[in-house]
Amino acid sequence: MLDNLSQFTGTTNYYRWSPLFRRAVLTDGTQYVAEEAGAYWLMDAIASHQPAVMAHHDDRLHSLQFWHLKVEPDHSAVLTCRADSGCEPAVTQQIEFTDFCLSEITIWVAVTDRVVLMLPSEY
Repeated sequence: MLDNLSQFTGTTNYYRWSPLFRRAVLTDGTQYVAEEAGAYWLMDAIASHQPAVMAHHDDRLHSLQFWHLKVEPDHSAVLTCRADSGCEPAVTQQIEFTDFCLSEITIWVAVTDRVVLMLPSEY
């Protein structure tokens, strides 16, 4: 179902999914993941961490963030946010259980006048 996410390049639409996160939008690719994988919870998790990330001392996070969800065989998961590869995570969230259909996914967040959640291939 979600095996070929690299088919998403750029986006033609932006989707608001929650009245709680008014500045946050999804691209075509992240909307597809949220809808097809039932992963609006993942988008909510990323959006809910934005106040803490924007207050973080690493200014790089204020414009671009690299989020990664790693699902373990026991269905627990870890969600992390980094300013760049090799950097210590600015955010780490332990997830006790998920039925997410992929073993891992990376979502990039670009922050301008809005918070845009996108697949890396859409950047």
